[in-house]
Amino acid sequence: MKRASAWPKAAVARVHTLLCDIDGTMTSNGRLDAAAYRAMEQLQAAGVHVVPVTGRPAGWCDLIARFWPVTAVVGENGAFYFRYDHHQRRMSRCWARDDAQREQDRARLAEIGRQVLRKVPGTALAADQRYREADLAIDWCEDVPALGHAQVQRVVDLLHGHGLTVKVSSIHVNAWFGTYDKLTMTRRLVREQFGIDLQTERDRLAFVGDSPNDEPMFHFFPNSVAVANIADFADSIEHPPTYVLRGAEGDGFAELARLMLAKRRGA
Repeated sequence: MKRASAWPKAAVARVHTLLCDIDGTMTSNGRLDAAAYRAMEQLQAAGVHVVPVTGRPAGWCDLIARFWPVTAVVGENGAFYFRYDHHQRRMSRCWARDDAQREQDRARLAEIGRQVLRKVPGTALAADQRYREADLAIDWCEDVPALGHAQVQRVVDLLHGHGLTVKVSSIHVNAWFGTYDKLTMTRRLVREQFGIDLQTERDRLAFVGDSPNDEPMFHFFPNSVAVANIADFADSIEHPPTYVLRGAEGDGFAELARLMLAKRRGA
């Protein structure tokens, strides 16, 4: 990984959309601080679309789409995108799986979650599980004492055993039925809402993240960036981002916004 300062000005100037993970990327110690929020506002004001791409639940993402200075949001690791039109006061919602599939999935995921909690002491359902539409989130360090690598891997193995797609974030182990991920729904979002073919214009978008569930995005986008706490997962990421910031968590996100805005001005 190269320092983010090495990101060429010309490449930064071409970027019209910044895709960003939330937990551990925009947040610091579990909170969204003023500097990170201001960074979003400044990027949007400069003509850069800010699109959170997160593992957080539908209930949260409805609020994010409505109230944050963002253009759209991809949630539950690619289960959907939401985009709110402030002029028409209308929310556009797009799902990877239909209503009937999601209803069946939720019942099956609830039973699988109970099995995981019985078999791996110290785990818990994520506090935001009740607001989820499509995935199961097992808390491994957000509201429980942090589990060791072997325990997290045990959770992953159990979930894989049920045929689920599984990703580890900085706080949860997320699992779902289906083959979608953050990248597949991002591809659909930009095609349906922006009229962009992601394959041919991927150098016009950038992504910033912090953990293994961001790996599909790191691998796909040449303009991929990580906050400094990516170092916590260095041994478990096969496809690292192109650039890394000096700052961790929300400080790193604010650093990225300053860097992008300065390079777009030619500084």
